[in-house]
Amino acid sequence: MKATQIPPHAGTVTPADLLRMAALYLRRHGWHQGAYYADPDHLTPPACAAGAIGMASTGHQVENFLQLDQLDDDHHADTLAALAAFVDYLDTHEPVFYVDEDGFLVDEHGWPFSWNDDPARTAEQVVTALEAAADEWDSLHTTGGENR
Repeated sequence: MKATQIPPHAGTVTPADLLRMAALYLRRHGWHQGAYYADPDHLTPPACAAGAIGMASTGHQVENFLQLDQLDDDHHADTLAALAAFVDYLDTHEPVFYVDEDGFLVDEHGWPFSWNDDPARTAEQVVTALEAAADEWDSLHTTGGENR
């Protein structure tokens, strides 16, 4: 192999890998609330938890993870799997419940956006939760470092 060649990919990227890469992205580039990214014109802007997962999966900003035209099939599936693993972790360990203006309980089950945007949330909590979600995914899906 020549020094300029990109080495072949040696394995499958798991949701746990993407969650750890998202945590690393936040440590390096910063955390944000209120939108996926702090600056849409910046190559590596501060991001929310979901935005960091998108950056880890695709290497660029993604404005809507549910729109298939913004992601190719592999990135779409990988991104949604990592988001689902993160949501599963949050639902188990840090469920979000709010009461609306009419006094009804609103269950924010299913997506990490409200959790990320809680005014009391800190960057360290988000990074720690991403890493813990990755560890949990690994514990449920791998045996001795190998996928089950």
